This record gives sequence, structure tokens and C-alpha cells, in this order.
Amino acid sequence: MPAAPDSPGRLTTVLKAPLTRRAWREVAYLICTGPVGLAGGPLVLILLALGFALVLSLVGAVLGLLLVVGALGLARALAAVHRTLAAKLLGEHVPAPPRGAARADLGLFARLDARLRDGTGWRSVTYVLARLPLSLIGLYAAQWWVVGLIDLTAPVRWALFGQGTHGMLLLTPLPAGGSPTVHTFAGTFLGIAMGLATLLIAPWFTRVVVGADRWLLRALLGPGELAERVRDLEETRALAVDDSVALLRRVERDLHDGAQVRLVALALGLDMAKAKLADEPAPDLAAVRKLVDGAHQNATEALTELRDLARGIHPPVLDEGLGHALETLTARSTIPVQLSVDVPERPSPAIESIAYFCTAELLTNVIKHSGAARATVSAVSRPDGTLRLRVGDDGHGGAEAGTGSGLTGLTQRVRTVDGTLEIRSPEGGPTMITIDLPPRA
Repeated sequence: MPAAPDSPGRLTTVLKAPLTRRAWREVAYLICTGPVGLAGGPLVLILLALGFALVLSLVGAVLGLLLVVGALGLARALAAVHRTLAAKLLGEHVPAPPRGAARADLGLFARLDARLRDGTGWRSVTYVLARLPLSLIGLYAAQWWVVGLIDLTAPVRWALFGQGTHGMLLLTPLPAGGSPTVHTFAGTFLGIAMGLATLLIAPWFTRVVVGADRWLLRALLGPGELAERVRDLEETRALAVDDSVALLRRVERDLHDGAQVRLVALALGLDMAKAKLADEPAPDLAAVRKLVDGAHQNATEALTELRDLARGIHPPVLDEGLGHALETLTARSTIPVQLSVDVPERPSPAIESIAYFCTAELLTNVIKHSGAARATVSAVSRPDGTLRLRVGDDGHGGAEAGTGSGLTGLTQRVRTVDGTLEIRSPEGGPTMITIDLPPRA
């Protein structure tokens, strides 16, 4: 009984499947890539077979190596065609893997060796060969669409061309069983029924084939795990550099606009007091006292600003551990915060600092934007050593990265140490932000 309400929706999905843009894009993809795969796959296979045969014969080893390198280049070109078609027709954007530039100062054999060691080329060969049977299946899946559309026109064909000598043949996409023949106009409506049934099945058959090709694209034609890791490290390094530059600029601005101004005023006040004391025959002690009071106030404010600035770089409370720092932080909150800390082994100072500042900014967001009555903060060491930080609230929800809440900056900050940030904040709340940080930066 629980599944009954979903049945009309599923039936509607099945009936509308042949009319969806996705279905037509997928069949167009199979029609476009089928000939490419059927023509390119055997050619790559022939070049590889001839190349390895010549290499093994030792007589034409150089020519054989050139044929193998040619097969690798052809496979890469075919892979690029498949990536382009997948991006345009399926919306499957698979980034091209990096290709090492061939150095002109290397000799022929060194360049051949570099090409033969090209892992991307060999993955492309694997894809092209694996795509060969899939191309046949894909064209067979596309045939279902053609047969279904032709069968739908059975009454029109009868009216235009008649039944012929032996009746009108109705098509079927099944490889066995034969195709029925009708001898009356009423029998052509059987063709309509067959065409509808074929078109209802065709999108799902097509989707299965395209799904298999999507998997091959991602597994074999992407940049690869090592290249992705290098790219991620380059991005996080750039983020870390930008974060450091921004921090230095903030420190310089705060020093220039805050403490430096206070110290200059302090020096001027002391100079003026010194000048007053030097007056003859009797110095104006009231004026001197006023100048000294002003200098004392500037010195106090400068000291406070310098302490705040130092605390913003590295809070002294972190010296006593993350747990104590979070206790101090949550105690200052203007809304009640339930704190839970279970971190038996201290992370590295950099990780503790990131966890502290992330918690501080998330609590600030809760107070300013969520409309929450209470919040929760937890810091737990997981079995694999990962530090899991969670900040939640019972506010109205709707928190998203990139909406001015600072979550984008937090995401970039945790990425610099291979951390992750997950946002769960449906409209109406509650909100839970989960940050996972490694134990060492």
C-alpha cells in the first residue's frame, strides 16, 4: 500500500520518457558516436597489432614503434571527439588530462619512449577498444527509435503505397522472431501499437547504454587520480597564498589605521607636555595633567588594539588546547550554546587555529543571520584521526555558500589543509555545518 501513491507518478514518467529532451539528446549521442567508435576502434587495433608484430620481428622495430605511437595519438584524438560530444549532447563535462610537451632537444628514441610511456594515451586506447562493442549496442539502441517511428506511420504508408504484393511488413527491433505482415488497413493499427511499445522501451534501453559510456568516460578519459591531486594541490596552494596575503594586508591596515595613529598621538601629547613643563617661570600643571591623561588614554587604546590584533593572528587561549578555547569562545556568545568536546589527542597548531576561527565565524553567522534561539558546537576526534567540527542552530535555515555569509571563505580555508565543509540548511531550518579537518596540516 505505501507504494501506491507513487505509481501514477512512475507511470507518467514512463509515458513521457520518449518526449523528453534528455532521451533525444542521448539517442543523438549514440548516433553520432557509433560511427566514430566503429571506424576508429578497428583502426587503432590494426595499428597496434601491426606495430607490436613489427617490434617483435626486430626487423622493423622502429617502424613498429612509430605505428604504436600513431595508434596512441589516434586514440587520444578519438577520445577528444567523444569528450566533446558528451559535453555538448549529454552535459557530461570530462576535463581533458594534461599532456606533456614533447621536448625538441630529445633524440628520436627518447621522444618515442616518452610517447610510449604516456599513460593518458593508453587509457584512451582502452576506452576506444572498450567503446567498440558499446558502439554496436548503441546503434542497436538507436534502431529502436527508428523502428518505433516507422511503425507509427503504418496507416500513412498503407494509404500512400498500398499493401504491396505480399501485404505490408511491420518492423520489429528484436533480432529474432521475424516481422509480422498485415493485409488489411485495420491491421496497420497493430503497427501503431508496436511503434508505441517500442518507443516506450527505447529511452530506457538508450539510457542504460549511455550510462555505461558515462562510466567509461569518467574512468578512462578524465585527468586521472594523480593529475586531479596535483590540480587540487595547486588550487589549495593558491588559496593559502591569497589567504596569507589578505592576512598581511589586514595586519598592515590595522597597524596603520589603529595602533600607529594612537602611538603618534601619544608621542605628540608627550612632546606637548614636555614643552609645557619647560615653560618659565611656572608651568601650567593643569594643562600638563590634561596632556598626560590624553597620552595615557592613547597608550591604553594602542595596547588594546595590539592585543586584539595579536589575538586575531593567534588567540593565546589556544595555548591551553582547543577545548578550552572553544569554551571561552562559546561563553562569550550572546545566545545559549551547547558545547561538546572530545579531542583526546591535540591536533597540530595550524589545525587548532583553523578550527577555532571557523567556529568563531560560524557562531557570528548564527548570531547575525540565522534568527536562532540556541546553537550547538561539537568537536570530536574520529577513529581515523580526523577532527570533526559541527556548528548547528535552530534558526530559519537557508544558509548557502556564496550568499555573503562567509561560508565560501571558510570552504577555501579548510581546503588549504585538505579539509571539507558540508552545509545542511533547508529552508525553515535547522542548520548544521560540518567541517572535517586532518589531524596535521
